[in-house]
Amino acid sequence: MINDNYDLLAGVMGSKRPSELERRAIATRATMERYRTKPFDWGNKATCLHMARFHLRQMGHKPPPIPAFTSAHGAKSALKRAGFDSVVDLMDSMFPRIGHASMLVGDLAAMAGDAGMEGIGVCAGEKILAWHEDAPDGIKPLIVSEIVAAWRI
Repeated sequence: MINDNYDLLAGVMGSKRPSELERRAIATRATMERYRTKPFDWGNKATCLHMARFHLRQMGHKPPPIPAFTSAHGAKSALKRAGFDSVVDLMDSMFPRIGHASMLVGDLAAMAGDAGMEGIGVCAGEKILAWHEDAPDGIKPLIVSEIVAAWRI
């Protein structure tokens, strides 16, 4: 978790606690390192929901567990059972929505996705860390022009 990263950073920065932006960068870097070479896989816990949950934990939040699913249909069914019509609805229930132009490093964004579901990505400055069908072997920093929603984490 991020506290472990703070301890590692303490050796570099002395006893100074990282600023809010440094904390966000540390969490985003940890998320990128974990998922940058993981191919998207519905059945192997390598989806945007899993990445977002990991990132939220890095940011110090305690998100609920993700039910098991092995397909887009299974993920949609799990969302419905939890009382949500979409990934955006789920995120809206947890965090305040913001304009995407005001995203900070570490905030989450939703983009139009395939299989009738939005994709979730992590803001990494001017780009979003997310999976893309043209590069399925791990998350990539993407320039996204159509963000559906964004949340301050």
